[in-house]
Amino acid sequence: MALEFRTTRTFTTRTFRNAAVLAAATGLLALGTPWGAVPSADAAAEPRIDLKVLVVDDGGSSVEAVTAELKNTGIPYSTLKLGDAGRPRVDAAYLSDTVSGTPRAKFQGVVLPHEAPFGTDAPGLAEQAALVAYEKAFGIRQVDAYTWAHPGVGLDYTNNGGWTGTLDGKESALTAAGKAGPFGYLDGPVKFEDNDPTVGESYGYAGRPREGFTPYLDLAVPDGGRASLLGEYAHDGRRELVVTFAANQYQQQFRVLARGIVEWLTQGVHLGQSRQYFSVHVDDVFAPDARWDSARNCTPGDFDCPDGDQGGAAPVRMTAADAAYAAQWQKSPTAAGFQLDMVYNAGQGELWKQEHGGTDPLTDRLTADRAQYRWVNHTYTHPFLGCAQNTSTVPWSCQRTATNAVVWVSRATISAEIGNNHNWAAQRGFPVNRAELVTGEHSGLKRLPQQPDDNPNLGPALADNGVQWLASDNSREPAQRTVGTSRTVPRHPMNVYYNVGTAAEMTDEYNWIYTAKGDGGSGVCEDNASTSTCLDEPLDVTTGYGSYIVPREARTALGHVLANDPRPHYVHQSNLAEERLLYPVLDRVLDGYRALFADNTPLVNPRQSAAGQELKRRASWTKAVADGTVSAYRIGTTVTVKAPSGVEIPVTAPEGTRKQLLLGTAVFGTPYAGRRSDWTQPEALQTAVVLRLPS
Repeated sequence: MALEFRTTRTFTTRTFRNAAVLAAATGLLALGTPWGAVPSADAAAEPRIDLKVLVVDDGGSSVEAVTAELKNTGIPYSTLKLGDAGRPRVDAAYLSDTVSGTPRAKFQGVVLPHEAPFGTDAPGLAEQAALVAYEKAFGIRQVDAYTWAHPGVGLDYTNNGGWTGTLDGKESALTAAGKAGPFGYLDGPVKFEDNDPTVGESYGYAGRPREGFTPYLDLAVPDGGRASLLGEYAHDGRRELVVTFAANQYQQQFRVLARGIVEWLTQGVHLGQSRQYFSVHVDDVFAPDARWDSARNCTPGDFDCPDGDQGGAAPVRMTAADAAYAAQWQKSPTAAGFQLDMVYNAGQGELWKQEHGGTDPLTDRLTADRAQYRWVNHTYTHPFLGCAQNTSTVPWSCQRTATNAVVWVSRATISAEIGNNHNWAAQRGFPVNRAELVTGEHSGLKRLPQQPDDNPNLGPALADNGVQWLASDNSREPAQRTVGTSRTVPRHPMNVYYNVGTAAEMTDEYNWIYTAKGDGGSGVCEDNASTSTCLDEPLDVTTGYGSYIVPREARTALGHVLANDPRPHYVHQSNLAEERLLYPVLDRVLDGYRALFADNTPLVNPRQSAAGQELKRRASWTKAVADGTVSAYRIGTTVTVKAPSGVEIPVTAPEGTRKQLLLGTAVFGTPYAGRRSDWTQPEALQTAVVLRLPS
């Protein structure tokens, strides 16, 4: 069982005492060292501030966490690795210069491991002094990714009414200043995760603020009152965001706060944009799914299941009542407009109807409710569309001709499966998008080890049917790629199995996969210890699903939501049938999200084509930034961005920002999380995007 959390390294008090001594020495050096070549950023000459962040990296998880947020948002940054002997030295020339007579700051913000990371020798003190002078001259902000509570960062020592210790399971809260400022997208308390009681996951220093310090996130302390875990320290003409708890990029508490940290750092003006996405595809709609056999620990019909018949157990298939429940759930306060994507196999429904007296109440109910869902083509009968499978081997292998050529499913077969399914839906008024497709088991795409190449007939068949967005499995291929004229849309598999209808069946199969052989399990978790973790003991089949599996699966899904990840999740129609196992997971994700976030930060629920378009834009933007072909800067209240022709540019700016047109201006972007953001391009006859910020 792959758990997405990591422990963090705890710094010792001695480490931070040394940092405090260095900070004091640096301050003295800064007073006696002229800035030299750095031009003055006075009112008479508005400086140019390049929209790029400097990250000073010591290899710690806290800097890595902030860097991950910059990367996920699409913000250009430059990394200076402290441990690299050949790294450039931080001085006036490294930080700034002059462009066409205008003073230029090369970085709009600076991320440091802590407040004084360059060391106590003369070169280090000079680097710290250069950075201090730079921040003063250009009004550049600094994030201290993880430090301790002490006067050097505007806090009392923790023995003066504060607290030090493990934060696992503790509840912190935003202050009024935090909600009114960079964290205004949050509503509720921020609870620190406690995923494993045997592992210390977060350590922190809660200190009481001194003059110049504004707490944004604080914690109740044993002596009474509250002390800061995150806040702003304004001093000596500079501003630092002081974080006094350890973090890594996978922890929920950091992911919740990361947006605000970046918005504070960039003063709300930066390249890139971020949303919180959540979509769920329900595969195999209209089709029955085979049921897990708890006696044989396999699924009848699978190649590796002995006596492959169903053994008398009925397959799992939704009923009309299940469909009515799904429609009603979407109208519930928890769902609040969240829309499921029904990924359908019409031919399987027609076959079911033939085998059951010519009627099918499920099809009738879903047809009546068709406007309440989004519909995605899953092929007519759900065949395997890769190579012709030789099932006499375990695992299966590709059939080959006498000349050893792979036998592929034909273009005509693939095209008919796509076209027939689309036409069935279109003729009945289903809101299906021809450009979207999910093949059965993501077949047709390469699958290691048996099929290392895509079916060469897949791309042409997609083009035959106007398919532009083809689903793939994120656990196999997390990156988007091109297939013929289409692009893949990776989907996250959810750990709610396709072949179960009850919590007991689900837990039994989960136990088989995730327990050691000595505990009656398959031992897969022992054989693949690098990717999964064995359960300490088998779960109780009566209670294990609700008490263990649901919260873990919801936490994983919410982690994707908080990571600006537009990739859809996928489950199966069996998860809406019988005991309706999917809903507890969805409820926990949706309720958990809304308990954290304000109304100005709604969940975005994109369909497959929109998710694919978002990934495509990001890939193009990331390449342009990596190639050094993007120029972006701010002078006063004007932002100018240039990128290669055809590359859409993501920008985030404050409310009130307007885009310069050839004649006049227009409101820029769409509102989200207290900012406005969008993908944009230069208007006709323009060579750059120009934004006018509010005064």
